[in-house]
Amino acid sequence: MTRIGMGLIGPGFVGAHHIDAVRRLGFVDVVAIAASSDASARRKAEALGVPKAYGDYEALIADPDVHVVHNTTPNYLHVPVIMTALAHRKHVISDKPLAMTAPEARRLVDAAAKAGVVHAVTFNYRGNPLVQQAREMIALGEIGPVHFVHGQYLQDWLLEQTDFSWRLEPEKGGESSAIADIGSHWCDLVQHVIGQHIVEVLAELTTVVDTRLKPATSTEAFARGGAEGRERVTIRSEDLATVLVRFDGGAKGSVSVGQVCAGHKNDLWFEANGRRASLRWLQEHQNELWIGRRDGPNAILPKDPSLLTATARGYAHLPGGHQEAWADAFCNVLRDVYSFIVAGGRPSDPHPPAFATFADGYRAAAIVDAILESHRQGGVWTTVENEGDGGNGSTQRHRATEKTIR
Repeated sequence: MTRIGMGLIGPGFVGAHHIDAVRRLGFVDVVAIAASSDASARRKAEALGVPKAYGDYEALIADPDVHVVHNTTPNYLHVPVIMTALAHRKHVISDKPLAMTAPEARRLVDAAAKAGVVHAVTFNYRGNPLVQQAREMIALGEIGPVHFVHGQYLQDWLLEQTDFSWRLEPEKGGESSAIADIGSHWCDLVQHVIGQHIVEVLAELTTVVDTRLKPATSTEAFARGGAEGRERVTIRSEDLATVLVRFDGGAKGSVSVGQVCAGHKNDLWFEANGRRASLRWLQEHQNELWIGRRDGPNAILPKDPSLLTATARGYAHLPGGHQEAWADAFCNVLRDVYSFIVAGGRPSDPHPPAFATFADGYRAAAIVDAILESHRQGGVWTTVENEGDGGNGSTQRHRATEKTIR
């Protein structure tokens, strides 16, 4: 198989997982890392066993040994980094959110289409085998038409005043915090699973911890520290949200999103209710899929390749009873992307199921923008901007679009 050179820009918390995932593929060489300075890049490269280190992302992108650029920088750098990579006709894999606003994300969709390269966003929960199982069951009509989707994504890593992240600074993370950071995952996931797009939202956003103690130097995500030597700053982005949603296929839904909920570490779940059955998947118990029925016993489907559909089976790599987790799902997503690249896939070609494109990243950004606007207007139904897929969206409808019932 053709070997591919990968370069990563922004080797923070999630960057290390990008490197781990591509190394597991067996045909990708991690060529270079770019960080905020030469010294920082050298430290990261040595720690991660990467041969080249750059203190300038443009130098990494220009390296002829780098064929695919992974962007795991803070949100405000996504547009300049990705635009530079596209100008060099490099394939791009970006962490979410794709951009801080929908217009910025739309610009990246258009630029990627013009460049003619492969582009992806790491909505990693798509890579779980039981997520793909749920998607297949809904597509095959096993639970009937879906009329309600609900769930939550709750964490507690921002519960204390001393908890801080660049994601809370609008100039670095954008106007939204919790919704853009983790709510976007939930929205992409349920759209992917049920095959319908969110087209309207009604939101209430809250800032529970409105004053925080900012450290003098940047910290990794989920890091904790004392209050000494910190600056008091006012926080305006939300850390808690409740959102109602309407889908273009007629389903309704609701989601709670928060990063100030004690005891919830990475508590993502969704439930899809159809006319014949229901499906529920919990990320913290991701090797099980709950199936609810009215006229028969409820059931738990375990992550066992012999029990899954042919498509979902391809995302399970261990026998039944052998647990697979977050890092395995992340690797599945990157396997879909890199296999597509090796096969010579063009942006307009059909993509593997777990492969989210820039068009999907744009759609998530448009939902975030609509949620913010709904809250600004006092909690009213707000239409999600839709300018089309750019010809390469990867969330297909499972059935014909129906008029939304008010």
